[in-house]
Amino acid sequence: MNPGKLIEKAKHSSFYRWLLNVLLSRIIPFNRPHGFEIISITENSISTRLPYKKKNLNHVRGLHACALATLSEFTTGFLLISRLGMNTYRLILQKLEMDYHYQGKTDAFAHFSIDEDWLNREVITPLKTSESIVIISEVKIYDQQKKLLTTARVHWQLKDLKKVKTVA
Repeated sequence: MNPGKLIEKAKHSSFYRWLLNVLLSRIIPFNRPHGFEIISITENSISTRLPYKKKNLNHVRGLHACALATLSEFTTGFLLISRLGMNTYRLILQKLEMDYHYQGKTDAFAHFSIDEDWLNREVITPLKTSESIVIISEVKIYDQQKKLLTTARVHWQLKDLKKVKTVA
């Protein structure tokens, strides 16, 4: 199935959301042990979950800092690339800044949203005159009791795929 069509169906169907999560765990093997889950996705927003399980815990049985950081990267990157088009833009993590506020002792939830005005102002228009740009996506992660666990600022470099030069 076409990834774009699967994402569209996942916006309205729990079955296709489950299927999307299964597919993502296979095509992004680094994330597989974490068990990230897209719990909702719309045209302009995404909500994800990091389960409180052994592979995501640190030595004091709290959610591991790196698992929380990776959830921030995954959440923002997935929404951006699904909105902008996997065949149109290259998205590369440039920098990741994390502020840790509270130790996670339950599942953790991230929510990220963008709108058409932001996309046009921050991405589409600047890429008309620049070969590449860097955008900052801020995402907060909360626990089940709505305690703020982290604030992430994910710096993404975007470039039109037509302008990407690779070295063989």
